[in-house]
Amino acid sequence: MRYSYFSVLLSVLMSLLSSSCLDVKNKKTTIAVEDNQRHYYPLLAGQQKDLSFNIKNTGKNPLIITDIITSCGCLKVNGESGAFSVPPGKERLLSLSYNSAKNIGYVKHYVTLYGNFEKSPFREIIFDINVVPNAMYTKDYEELYTEEMNAGGGVKRMVDGEENNKGYYMDEDFEKSIHDNK
Repeated sequence: MRYSYFSVLLSVLMSLLSSSCLDVKNKKTTIAVEDNQRHYYPLLAGQQKDLSFNIKNTGKNPLIITDIITSCGCLKVNGESGAFSVPPGKERLLSLSYNSAKNIGYVKHYVTLYGNFEKSPFREIIFDINVVPNAMYTKDYEELYTEEMNAGGGVKRMVDGEENNKGYYMDEDFEKSIHDNK
């Protein structure tokens, strides 16, 4: 009899604990991203930049980030695979690596966080940066040749040109070649 009371009490306690844990993902919360919509100083093309965003859970429920999507392949989330949680009132640092070799000029990037947010299933972190090409770099003959070959040109097209770009000839040249053959 004593064991049955104990087993009933244990099963009631376990059901209460499991039901409270299952509902955590459905409870909504709010967040604050420190210095969102940043404007970074210009960067030379090819340089790496490490970015850190402080995310604070300002709600009363645990924040559960289920996925992180970046707007460009030039951004990589450091550390975890993109899923993490933040207890109420606590902060967490989100670290990203930016590779500027894949962009030139003004670039605006979005990092989309998916989770249990109030009013929307996602939140965006936004920043922009100007990527400047190196002014001291000019392409040499080998690079231009390789680009032309990859574009489908070939040596004949490089030497002879297209049909509509062959230039001109004079009547004198035509008459001279006829008289030379006699």
